[in-house]
Amino acid sequence: MADVSVQPRRSGAIVINDDWPGYSLDLFSFPAHYSGDLHSVIIPYGVIMDRTERLARNIMDDLGDHDITVLCVLKGGYQFCADLVDRIKALSCNSNRSILMRVHFIRLKSYLNDQSTEDLHILGAEDLSFLADKNVLIVEAIVGTGKTMETLLKHVEAFRPKMIKVAGLLVKRVPQNSACLPDYVGFEIPNHFVVGYALDYNEYFRDLNHICVISESGKMKYKI
Repeated sequence: MADVSVQPRRSGAIVINDDWPGYSLDLFSFPAHYSGDLHSVIIPYGVIMDRTERLARNIMDDLGDHDITVLCVLKGGYQFCADLVDRIKALSCNSNRSILMRVHFIRLKSYLNDQSTEDLHILGAEDLSFLADKNVLIVEAIVGTGKTMETLLKHVEAFRPKMIKVAGLLVKRVPQNSACLPDYVGFEIPNHFVVGYALDYNEYFRDLNHICVISESGKMKYKI
């Protein structure tokens, strides 16, 4: 069996403290149809872009001159993955090192309203035999307890890749946080339910650029 490298760490993440109130919504533009549904802006879009560029540089430093297969975790991870891949491509075009990338999409579903459930569905990952002996980069938008990522890693490992790395834009500080954390982390955030930048609440808020904390009235409005 091929050696599988899964070495979680979150050193270098930008840490947003629990007492950080976020930015006032009045300082930013956002869709008017979400008026009253948001509490605050926790990470502005421009900061997300700058941090994503830095993560791309870190990945290039570690994996440059390797061929990698990117596993984009849908739906919440599609925007982060697209921006991260774009920045890696830009670095590859302007460097003496390059990364040849293939992108494959899978979907995880475990939330009901704002609560994670034990019922995890992995769609599009039934046959990942093409990952055998490949260098894999899993790209996920947010990691909470780490249980979902742990389940996904075990599933991917069964197909015997050469190496697995994980890039996560957000890691949420939760009491049940496991040791299964991404290799590349953008931000460590408080235990708030956040939306925007393709992160949703029952399929709403994906069209919001900034990462925001949803309000209680917003949760009630879109609850199913």
